Amino acid sequence: MTVPVLRAFVKQYPTVKLTVISRPFFKPFFDGIPNVEFFAFDEKVRHKGFSGLLRLFKDVKQLKIDAFADLHNVLRSKVVSLLFALSGKKRATVDKGREGKKELTRAENKVFKQLPSMFERHAKVFEELGFPVDLSNPEFPKKAVLSAEITDLIGENYQKLIGIAPFAQYDSKVYPLDLMQEVIAKLAENKDQTILLFGGGKREIEILDSLSEPFKNVINVAGKIKFQQELKLISNLDVMLSMDSGNAHIAAMLGVKVVTLWGATHPYAGFLPFNQTLENALTSDRDQYPKLPTSVYGNKIVEGYEDAMRTISPKKVVKKLN
Repeated sequence: MTVPVLRAFVKQYPTVKLTVISRPFFKPFFDGIPNVEFFAFDEKVRHKGFSGLLRLFKDVKQLKIDAFADLHNVLRSKVVSLLFALSGKKRATVDKGREGKKELTRAENKVFKQLPSMFERHAKVFEELGFPVDLSNPEFPKKAVLSAEITDLIGENYQKLIGIAPFAQYDSKVYPLDLMQEVIAKLAENKDQTILLFGGGKREIEILDSLSEPFKNVINVAGKIKFQQELKLISNLDVMLSMDSGNAHIAAMLGVKVVTLWGATHPYAGFLPFNQTLENALTSDRDQYPKLPTSVYGNKIVEGYEDAMRTISPKKVVKKLN
């Protein structure tokens, strides 16, 4: 979710260099963004523990940093931020709005209102450092050129590419698989459409194989291409169907339209994918399940709310995708 903000930043401040500190896995997210360098955080060896954070500070300090933007607001980033402050550098930390999120997700006396998005919260950090960022006119990377390996996998006889990412970190955010089967079957009736299934891990790949098997124009790409190739493929989608999960944000940062399905969580918490509309966020029925949203991240189980996402009909999902 930082990527669209950084894209806007470098466009508006072309003489400022940004260094992103994160795990190596996320480096491809920032490839191709002008004036952005990536610093790999080595959590297992060099930067492990408190002494590792001191080494991280020294490593990054050598890059002649003028200001530190903490877009994470966790213990480790707070320590590094404090070290920069003690060395006389400007710093600013993202306000995650925890109190507002508690009010939104509590069962009693719920305050059901839209909270600022994480994109707005990230932009506020840069504003505090003297760099206000306008997110209203976003630019996205061009669709990537697909390699022969990818075109061999997905074929070339299609007019539309639809991505589906049916999984999420927590079950309370996952659309029931029998309903997802209905969605896929209906979409597959149109032979001009190719439906690509995304996921990861042995169990997910097995499920995706079973979902794709009955249809020639439904392809499971999970485990068949590298992550960088997956990003290029996602950039070529016409639309992505996703849960409240990382794939929604990956597609959105690449400028792809996203339809999201919401169970225990809700876009009002600030995690609607970038540049997407609330109309394309299909939420579970709050008349039937008035305690929704029950969680910010979907990690809380509320008895009797297991079937909340069944109130989102496959017919409605397909209509929205179309």
